[in-house]
Parts: sequence; C-alpha cells; structure tokens
Amino acid sequence: MKQNSILKTLGAAALLTLAISTANAQQTTGDVTKQANAAPGTTGTSVRVIDNKGTIKYLQAKNGVTMLTNTTNDVTTTTWQLGGTLTDDTFIDVNGKSFALDGLKLVTTDLPSLNATNASSHGGTGTGWTVLIRDEATGETKKIMATDLLQVQAGQQKFVAATAGQTLYTTTGTTLPSVVSKVSVYRNGAKLLAGEDYTVSGSDVTLVPSSTPPNDWVVFVGDVIEVHWIR
Repeated sequence: MKQNSILKTLGAAALLTLAISTANAQQTTGDVTKQANAAPGTTGTSVRVIDNKGTIKYLQAKNGVTMLTNTTNDVTTTTWQLGGTLTDDTFIDVNGKSFALDGLKLVTTDLPSLNATNASSHGGTGTGWTVLIRDEATGETKKIMATDLLQVQAGQQKFVAATAGQTLYTTTGTTLPSVVSKVSVYRNGAKLLAGEDYTVSGSDVTLVPSSTPPNDWVVFVGDVIEVHWIR
C-alpha cells in the first residue's frame, strides 16, 4: 500500500474514533498544537510519516482517543484506540440515526448503588449500579442513584377548621409538590376538585368555596380538612 493511502486510512480511523468520543463543542476549526514526537511505548504524542512524494507529515490523537507505539514487535506500528481523557466538551449529533451499544451485560443480581460518588472512575470505591440520565438543558450525560430516581415521597396532614369560612391551611414539615394534580384534598371525607375547589402554593393549601349551585359549599367550624400528596 502506498504511503499516501496509509495516511488516508489512518486519518479516517482517527476521525472515526474522535466521532465516537462523548458530551458541548469539540474543536472543529483552527490549528491543533503539534505534540512531541512519539517515543516507543508512549501514548498521546505525534507520529511522523512520509507520503509518497517525500513530504514529512505528523499524525496525532487527542480528546479521548489514545495512540500507542510498539516497543518490541512491529516497532514501526502505531495504534489508535478508544479510551482516554476528554480534553474538550464533545457531542455527537445522531442526525436521526440510531446510536446504540451492543453486547451490554444484563443486571440480574447486582444491587443499586448506595455509595456512589461524584465523578468516580471505574474500579473506584463505589459498589452497585447507577442510572445514566441526560440533562436536557446542556445535553450532558450524568448519573443518578436508583434510590433517587425511583424515590416516591408522600405525606398526609389533617386539619380541623377553627373558624367558619377558614380557607387557608399550611402544611408543616414539608413543601407540597408544585403540580396541583398530585395533591388531593378532602373535606369531611369528600374529595374536592383539584384546581377548582382548592389551590396549592408552596406549603399552603387554600380552599375555594363556591356559591354557585349545585356545587355551592362553605367551610363550617369543625370541618375536617385532609391533605394528601405524592410525588
């Protein structure tokens, strides 16, 4: 194979592996600083090649792609491979195509992690598994513990109307969810209509009595108001 063909092949391989690197703007224009010439057995440096016209050129890797030169057999061989440290924020635009990983292990007996740490590396101190999620604001891939992802919080509090017409009831010990549909309010065991018979703001539940038949109602002294919520 001619040297220029080798250069084209190596260049295509380098571009492919760079494209597989993951997370908001890898370098796509301008000059990249030349790294030091590679010594046998080193990684992350440049390799000198000569094309079929005698022009000296250099190939190098960066941003999550590792380059390794042989030290024993085939010492003129340099290999580009996935794996390394990202030096730039990086993203992949799938452009409507599928992006998938085959051959993944199926978790059957492993337990969710209870001791995961921030920015941990493989082989770190944590145990169990976490779940990868996507930050819609930045596109960044992050991780979350299953206990946080699947966490269901719920609460219930009962009030007794101290005065006729009392409409404001403030829950204690927690802040209610902001989504009204997840808060249920009962008056003497009868469920009130969300967003119509009551409103929710922070920890406050405000009843909205009506004087319009057939849904007219008022709050009497001694009425039992129950607030149930879940998120």
